Amino acid sequence: MPDTQLRKTILTVEEVFHENGPAPEAPLLRGAIVAVIKNPYAGAYVADIQPFMDDLKPLGLLMATKLATALGGADRIEGYGKGAIVGEAGEIEHGALWHAPGGYAMRELLGDARAIVPSTKKVGGVGARLDVPITHINASYVRGHFDAMEVGCNDAPRADEMAVVLVMTTGARIHNRAGGLDAADITGEDGLR
Repeated sequence: MPDTQLRKTILTVEEVFHENGPAPEAPLLRGAIVAVIKNPYAGAYVADIQPFMDDLKPLGLLMATKLATALGGADRIEGYGKGAIVGEAGEIEHGALWHAPGGYAMRELLGDARAIVPSTKKVGGVGARLDVPITHINASYVRGHFDAMEVGCNDAPRADEMAVVLVMTTGARIHNRAGGLDAADITGEDGLR
C-alpha cells in the first residue's frame, strides 16, 4: 500500500452572526479542513486502487478531530459533508477513495451519526474550488441543515496531488425558515427522518 504523504492542511472556521435578521444567542460555526496529499496513482492507470483507502483512515480521523475541536467539540456538531479535488494528473475515481475514510472518520468521532455524509469530488487545477454539501448528521431530510461550504487552496492541488476535505457545522442555517423536518423532530434510526 502507498503511504499517505501530507504536504499541508488548511483549517477554516466561519462565525455567522446574522444574515440580515436578528442575531442568534450564539453564532453558527461552519468549518472546513483541507489536507493536501500526494496522489500515489497520478499519471498512470492503476487497476487496484482500493488499498489506499485504508491508508487514508488515520488522516480522516485526525482531520475530523482537529475540525470538531476547532468548532468547540464533537458534541456541538450538527451538520457535515466531505469532498475531494483531484489534481490534473489524476482521475475522478481517485477522489472516490476519500468517501469511506472521510465519512467513517466523522461518523465515528460524532458517536456513529446515522445520516450518510454528503459528498462531492472533481478534477481541477491549482486553486480549484469545491462546494461541499452539508446535511444534518442524523437525518438527511432536516431541511434547515441543507447547506454547502466553498473550500480550496491557492496552491493546490498540484497535478500529482489531491485535496481531501471535511466540513462540519454547529447548527442549521442562520434564520432557517424554509420549513420541512426540524432537527428537534427527528424520530427515525435510518438516517433519513
